[in-house]
Amino acid sequence: MTLHSQRSALELAAALPIEQRRALATQLSEAERRSLVMGWAGQARPSQLAPDGDWDSWLILAGRGFGKTRAGAEWLLDRAANAPGIRVALVGSTLADTRAVMVEGQSGLLACAPASAGLSFEPSLRRLHWANGSTAWLYAASEPDALRGPQFHYAWGDEVARWPDATDTLANLRMALRLGPRPRLLLTTTPRPLAWLRAFAAAPGVALVRGATTENAVNLPDVFLDAMARDYGGTRLGRQELEGEFVDDIEGALWSRAMLEQCRVRTAPATRRVVVAVDPPASSGDRADACGIIVAALGSDGNGYVIADASVQGLPPEQWARAVVAAADRFDADRVVAEVNNGGDMVVAVLRSVSSTLPVKAVRAAAGKVARAEPVASLYTARRAFHVGAFPALEDELCGLMTGGRYAGPGRSPDRADALVWALTELLLGTASSVPLIRTL
Repeated sequence: MTLHSQRSALELAAALPIEQRRALATQLSEAERRSLVMGWAGQARPSQLAPDGDWDSWLILAGRGFGKTRAGAEWLLDRAANAPGIRVALVGSTLADTRAVMVEGQSGLLACAPASAGLSFEPSLRRLHWANGSTAWLYAASEPDALRGPQFHYAWGDEVARWPDATDTLANLRMALRLGPRPRLLLTTTPRPLAWLRAFAAAPGVALVRGATTENAVNLPDVFLDAMARDYGGTRLGRQELEGEFVDDIEGALWSRAMLEQCRVRTAPATRRVVVAVDPPASSGDRADACGIIVAALGSDGNGYVIADASVQGLPPEQWARAVVAAADRFDADRVVAEVNNGGDMVVAVLRSVSSTLPVKAVRAAAGKVARAEPVASLYTARRAFHVGAFPALEDELCGLMTGGRYAGPGRSPDRADALVWALTELLLGTASSVPLIRTL
């Protein structure tokens, strides 16, 4: 086959249903897919294409700039092109949003539709019409009752985490999907920790796709990506808006996400002291838990600053001890505070085996992790403890420490959080705190 005939064949292939185009694309080299016309199936990332399998609803939870709108528009264009006469509902937070983003936006239906679709928009009727008879109507989540009468084959709801009457709108929309042998719903949004959205994501028949902003880096300016990483990387806002995570608070936790955000700074002042605190794994053979290694400083203003999380996972004693010594050397720490409740003399011995001159202070707790954490949490409330930057794994553990002694965070044990408690106790509370120290080596 000549290049001309091959190119013509592939241009014809762009009009095939998306499933057939995807199958055809697998038979081509990467260079061929780049140089020849393959339509959306050849351009999209797998996470932007409709999932395989038997699903009723497709939910895309992803960061800003991921390409959610393009995925929704292309999916509906494909459905309309290959099923003449279908009826579609388009739902945004407001009618203005529906029109500006889903219809007229840079990644909306009008921008993505090929000329052959014959797609036209009638704003006064809130309607899109395809040449083959397919039709889409515009709706607003702020007017859920408008969805009570009509019925559809397909529906697309955008930025559903911002919908003002989400539960009513979603209920009416799902009840309206009653045409054809297999009506389907697509919801696209940057996530927020909403109970209804969590429940929907876990419901039977829902195909959940998650993604981060960086997955679409090739189509985003480097200056934007650099600024987002610098200003929001690891923060609650960044994890939600860029990484596409559910980030919420647990009722009864000693730390809240809002508290941590209020205590986040870019830099620390000149420091008086620096300590490294270590919470070793429960035993020398236990590699499931992390070895919590937190570096904190006492600022010239008398406040405490968490400056590094050097924790390591699943390492034998000699290796986690080397990580402790490396952190102490890097930050010129004047003391290493090591909990010895579980490891006893072994903890100090293994640290000294790596560095015989390491200034180690062994501490033993007379109370549980949560009881030790309570006075340290009060330091955050009083704006006396700060985080220099973001420490997602550590902050998840802090937000899992509950009043009453329960831990509801990730992992089996809050090893990072416990190390932080020892570090800030050493710097700001001292031996007069409610956490007794048994000896200093």
